[in-house]
Amino acid sequence: MTAMLRTRPTDVVLLLFFVLNLGFITYVVDLEQLVIADPERFQPPLWPPAPLVELIHWYGRAADPLLMARPPFWRATIWMDNLLFGPFYVAAIVAFVRQAEWIRVPSLVYAGMLLANVNCILFEELQGLHRTPQPALVLALNAPWVLVPLYLIWRMSRPVVFPRRWGLR
Repeated sequence: MTAMLRTRPTDVVLLLFFVLNLGFITYVVDLEQLVIADPERFQPPLWPPAPLVELIHWYGRAADPLLMARPPFWRATIWMDNLLFGPFYVAAIVAFVRQAEWIRVPSLVYAGMLLANVNCILFEELQGLHRTPQPALVLALNAPWVLVPLYLIWRMSRPVVFPRRWGLR
């Protein structure tokens, strides 16, 4: 499998993105925002671990007031991440490793939802009540969540998702 992935560098990048989201963003960073309603007054949760909660809150205080404010629309996007995107990441990891064509429609749905969510979040980050004092940093950190879904839409729009599997180019 490793040799097979070496011939598919963009798939490796996508797999790393899915693993990062599954293992850290969705069920650590985002889950923290569901289990801690008020980051100024809370009891440490069982999960995520306290050092990671401290890291998330440090970043929020330094660069991302929206993360700390947790308005309703923000929490709605977090719920979508935990309930919908988390399972998608598992499916996508399996599908990209196995080169399963069935990932096309779920990827298109995911990419469209993610672009809509990130658009709303970045608009608030740059123009809203909880705008960031560090726009360049926030834009740079969020860029993968714009670029990857755009790439996925392009990739999934091709006639064959995994052409080398079928001996095509």
